[in-house]
Amino acid sequence: MRAFAFAAALLAGTTLAVAVPAAAQDVVITNAKLAIGDGSAPIEGGTVVIRGGRVVSAGAGGAAPAGGRTIDAGGRWVSPGIVAGFSRMGIIEVDGVSETNDSSAPRSPFNAALDVASAVNPLSGPIAVNRAEGITRAIVAPDPRGSIFAGQGAVIDLGSDMNPVTRGQAFQFMEWGQTGAEQAGGSRPAAMAMLRNALFEARTYAANPASYNDRGKDALLTRADAQALGPVLRGEMPLLVHAERASDILTIIALKREFPALKPVLVGATEGWMVAREIAAAQIPVIASALADLPASFEQLAATQSNIGRLKAAGVLVGIGQINDDESRQARLVKQYAGNLVALTKIPGAAGLSWGEAFATITSKPAEAIGMGGEIGSLRPGRRGDVVIWDGDPLEVGTAATSVFIDGVEQPLENRQTRLRQRYLDPKEGALPKAYQH
Repeated sequence: MRAFAFAAALLAGTTLAVAVPAAAQDVVITNAKLAIGDGSAPIEGGTVVIRGGRVVSAGAGGAAPAGGRTIDAGGRWVSPGIVAGFSRMGIIEVDGVSETNDSSAPRSPFNAALDVASAVNPLSGPIAVNRAEGITRAIVAPDPRGSIFAGQGAVIDLGSDMNPVTRGQAFQFMEWGQTGAEQAGGSRPAAMAMLRNALFEARTYAANPASYNDRGKDALLTRADAQALGPVLRGEMPLLVHAERASDILTIIALKREFPALKPVLVGATEGWMVAREIAAAQIPVIASALADLPASFEQLAATQSNIGRLKAAGVLVGIGQINDDESRQARLVKQYAGNLVALTKIPGAAGLSWGEAFATITSKPAEAIGMGGEIGSLRPGRRGDVVIWDGDPLEVGTAATSVFIDGVEQPLENRQTRLRQRYLDPKEGALPKAYQH
């Protein structure tokens, strides 16, 4: 009975949360403290013009064009929406309840062929909560079970509608290091053997797809998996690789030399600063864990909060992601992480980022890392109309989003947490159901 009541409450809450949004408007936001999101410093007195769901212009001053809705920001901060650089948002509701967790499939014979786009639930509670915090897009990755390959990830928007997928099959996700070793049978050499075999099989499949019909149930790579790895092998799809240890990162760099068409993107990279010059030379982007200054495992012994600052100083394209850091619910924490990177510039001996550089690690840089920098992550002309108006500096913990636009559509900011707050803000006897009466 309690379960039924809980489900009913959730349903009631989500029904409100997905009220049909208004259509995309032509919007002009004037008098803004404008952050473009490309690494540049904020602009005072800025203007943003959105038309047909896309950014037309953004910059200093300029008169508002006629027509459409005009918003005077009153000097408040205006920025592109935040891009969650690595998440599992929308595919996990409760980690411990397998029925609500579509991040992995331990009993499936498939791995690289799995596609999370079909599992994304736009009614998932964390989507509305993070939208209210200015997160407008998220990179969503599967979690591997039984193979180093987890499957194909997606880029989603956090809009209040039933069409969350911006780009399905946006990348392939792979575990390397100790997790990859575990998935491959128990060692890094086993993971390397699995990886090489998979790539060779994918190459064989591409040469003659019909030959896979007769391989039988004992094949090390199913036909669907071999087909899914084809775009990775040809460099048409980024390969996101979770690697933490410096020596594991060098292995991935060497792999790129062997398969030059590959487009690897490092995820995590806690010890990346130790091989930053090699990463930069290989032109491999990084979606790094921020402020991991304590080793959570033996492959992170050289963890330092200066990792991202040092990677940036070496010339690496680096954004922030949250692998193994409550990535299914707390994407909003990336703002705090970016703000702390700015604070590091004031600590002697530490390597931090300027405000503009730090803000780019949670907007344009994750987008560029997966090849979508021309679509999302900044307010450059032609980008999607994802814009947030803030009541203060978006990298300060106490700042809130006051208006959020996705594809030029203003979004509701109400969510389950705000409704609970309102419900218990001033409870009165008789107005609420009895809960704990003893």
